[in-house]
Amino acid sequence: MPRAHPEFPIPSVGVLVVKDGAALLVKRGNEPSRGRWTIPGGVIEVGETIHEAGRRELREECGIEIEIIRPLQIFEIITRADDGRVRFHYIIHDLLGGYVSGHVAPAADALAARWFNADDLAAFDVLPDVAALVREVLGRDK
Repeated sequence: MPRAHPEFPIPSVGVLVVKDGAALLVKRGNEPSRGRWTIPGGVIEVGETIHEAGRRELREECGIEIEIIRPLQIFEIITRADDGRVRFHYIIHDLLGGYVSGHVAPAADALAARWFNADDLAAFDVLPDVAALVREVLGRDK
């Protein structure tokens, strides 16, 4: 199924990984939101559980191993083309993850990856909903 102009919403997973009071974010290399900082993750593959997809995506996108702690929220991204047609429609299951091992290294689909403290967010182009979730989680899970 094509990701642009899909026939159905695309089920996806994002994992907000926390380590030592900081959250891991990636600078997106692809649309939607290319060049903006967000939670790492991606499309759930057929036959994969949400937790399996989350662990695989963090391994592939950031080079680290994680554990899934709990669900956080379900988030939707719907963007439209100039003609009004749906360009992208993702249903994202955001999970809270804990760092296990590895060194953060962004993959080809991420321009950068780094750990953010809540105070860092205002200085970067972080998606507003992501910044709010990071502040909420870091305030609660220090």
